[in-house]
Amino acid sequence: MRAVVASGLVKRFGSLEVLKGVSFEVDESEIFGLIGPNGAGKTTTLRILATILRPDVGDAIIMGHSVRDEPDRVRRIIAYLPEDAGVYRHLTGLEFLSFMAEVHGRGRECIKEGMEIAGLGDALRKPMGSYSKGMRRRIILAAILMLRPRVAILDEPTSGLDVIHAVHIRRRIRRFVEESGATVIVSSHNMFEIEYLCDRVAFMSGGRIIAEGRPDELKAEHRAQNLEEVFAKLVEAA
Repeated sequence: MRAVVASGLVKRFGSLEVLKGVSFEVDESEIFGLIGPNGAGKTTTLRILATILRPDVGDAIIMGHSVRDEPDRVRRIIAYLPEDAGVYRHLTGLEFLSFMAEVHGRGRECIKEGMEIAGLGDALRKPMGSYSKGMRRRIILAAILMLRPRVAILDEPTSGLDVIHAVHIRRRIRRFVEESGATVIVSSHNMFEIEYLCDRVAFMSGGRIIAEGRPDELKAEHRAQNLEEVFAKLVEAA
């Protein structure tokens, strides 16, 4: 079954057309990556899927529900991590996880899972205002994944993180999918990271998808060592 079907998404901001007919499909229990340079349209696409933006043309169906016509139903089955997500600085990490569990009607097992996902140990009892950027990303990601959404939409989840924090987050995303059967859509400009995380990827450039497929298939097709080389060849041929 298709978890997400995006069809002909067009989005304009004034006279600027940011998305120019974006279409793709994502299977259930798949990690799907949107990759490309800044300004390619990745974040705009994810915000449409998360029902934050409404497409000017086209639609996206998430687990059978339209983002245009049924945004409330879509919001019940997704979770969205924006690139610039902030934290309640005066709350401890544990208080934050407890708050998120209570808001969504979840119990102690949910909180315990969030604590394990975050992997912050005693720091969970400290105010989040004292956290590093890596720690903040880990606690926010934990709050999202512990709720077990059917579709998780993650915008640059490891942006600005050091290698250790980035590896931790990638492993947690993969484990989340394996354990829950959920679907993950993730954006990044880090093509090496996406290559190791995603089952399938779509390259975006100038508001369009210019190629899509499994990382190994794309590399073989373009005789490239990695996805960065694939993208360079695609841009050169365009």
